[in-house]
Amino acid sequence: MNTKYRLMRTYNKGKVLVIGLLTFFFTGCIENLLNTTPYDQIASSTMWATEYLTELGVAGVYSAMRDGLSTGSATDRMLYQYDQFGTTSQKRSAHAIRSGSIASSDNYFLNIWKGHYTGITRANDLIHNMPEISPVDENTKLRYIAEGKFLRAYFYFRLNQLFKGVPVYLEEVTLDEMDKPRETEEEVWKVVLADLTDAINEPNLPDKYESGDANYGHVTKGAAYALRGKVYLYINEYEKAISDFEEVAKCGYALFQGGYKELFKEANEQCEEMIFSMQNSGVENYGIDTQFHCGSRSSYGSCWNSYVVTNEVVDLYENKDGTPFDWDAVIPGYSSVPLAQREVFFLRNTEGIDHYGTDEVAEITKLVKERLDSFDPEVQALYLPAGNEERIRKVYEENRDPRLTANVITPYATYLGVLNGADQEVTVRWPYRNEGSPVNDLRTDSPSRLFYLHRKFVYEGISETPNRTYCPTDFPIIRYADVLLMKAEALFELGKEAEARSALNEVRARKSVEMPPVTLSGTDLRDAIRDERRREFVNEGINFFDEMRWRTLKEKAFNENSGIKEAWGEFFTPYIWQGDHLYAWPIPTSEIQKNPNLKQNDGWGV
Repeated sequence: MNTKYRLMRTYNKGKVLVIGLLTFFFTGCIENLLNTTPYDQIASSTMWATEYLTELGVAGVYSAMRDGLSTGSATDRMLYQYDQFGTTSQKRSAHAIRSGSIASSDNYFLNIWKGHYTGITRANDLIHNMPEISPVDENTKLRYIAEGKFLRAYFYFRLNQLFKGVPVYLEEVTLDEMDKPRETEEEVWKVVLADLTDAINEPNLPDKYESGDANYGHVTKGAAYALRGKVYLYINEYEKAISDFEEVAKCGYALFQGGYKELFKEANEQCEEMIFSMQNSGVENYGIDTQFHCGSRSSYGSCWNSYVVTNEVVDLYENKDGTPFDWDAVIPGYSSVPLAQREVFFLRNTEGIDHYGTDEVAEITKLVKERLDSFDPEVQALYLPAGNEERIRKVYEENRDPRLTANVITPYATYLGVLNGADQEVTVRWPYRNEGSPVNDLRTDSPSRLFYLHRKFVYEGISETPNRTYCPTDFPIIRYADVLLMKAEALFELGKEAEARSALNEVRARKSVEMPPVTLSGTDLRDAIRDERRREFVNEGINFFDEMRWRTLKEKAFNENSGIKEAWGEFFTPYIWQGDHLYAWPIPTSEIQKNPNLKQNDGWGV
């Protein structure tokens, strides 16, 4: 059976140049091939036969990084979607991993396994067949091989993060040869390190591509150093990790000194902070779907707020002077109010709203009264008819780390949405008014709940968004802030606390953030570095993997107070810790059935 594979490259991102729309013919029965093996076989003699096809073949390896990309329904496999299992993001309907009901036979694990082995297959094909077949010049071949090794390392890196030891295939194999047992986690890390070292040692791989370069988005030496340093961090070889992170800076990468919010806009996707990104374009199947799953009904196209921000990370953003945020310090007595009744502080004003029509004022008053009537009399007295909105808005917008409002749409914040094909500024108010009335409330597809909404990678106004299901901004996989904070971790673990603070504070001090320096030491410093990562990388697909690496998942994301929560902290779906075996995901049951040499991770049954 034949299948189509369409590829695209972009130049001077913001405008898309389509250089290829090609049908590749894959051998075998593709539609269900991965039910018998982790990956398919490609007719290499067809793929690499010309320079044009070679370029498209290389792009095909990169495109495997897009596993999980959806243009309508959430797959839970895009990088940002993994964070629903961590401390910074939550899905409104709990995944089976969160509800404690996941089994090794779940297709979620199988699809992740298949997707990454597809990338490995394509990388192996590039590494072994492209040099023999392609007519491109020798230096380009060597560069492409280095890119292929980086990408193969990346796919094994992701598999090892999750499954903790997988079969390793570094040569092309036929379907019936796919019967290797698992390597240990340690052996897989060695394979990843070897590929990354080969990439680093390739003279034809540049340190960095400058913005606008036709090859921007391809692997660089800086990206290889950054990923290798992260692997060294995983295996506790801290001196080597630090050395690699320092090499990243020598390659020309640095913190972006514009606005933190602007860092995640299309205009800055090739800035000096972006080390390696998934290249996105405003074209179907080549964009990022954060708008569709992290947006709102007020976003262009009327989208879904399937993934929202956790209360835990919102409360983690410090005061501007660097002190911990404390609800009672800004709203005296807040914590003494019963949890469910803290909603009283989030209700909208009922006085001074004569800018609405008479019917709307009556509707708002009725909605608020219904909520108030459910509270104890002493709690009802805490409501401010003419100042409730202003009081709660100050909690988030005054005296807080500016990354909070850059990452999160908080109650009574404004958002530039779209209504009837035109820009419309809307405000998060609670309770939502009925949708039949004129709308300047931010609308969601969960009108009976008040959540913290994502702002990062949710587009503003009609001009930023070509389509609700695919948007053009590149998605960062490694950026320089990540490198600095990993460096801070490694320095701390070596007892070099002053240097660790310096790396941490470099991230905090950059322009538009300008948070005061951390002066802590000991385990408090370790906690500060970890918390900084939680604040910095909201909606970037980093937090869950951090919690797994630190083995803090149970403590931070599955404790007795963990669950799907509304803005005031009341949770209506608790999370259930299934067991410590969640730290090593199961080998998919169907893969074990096909390859009896695969052994299951402890705690997952068959």
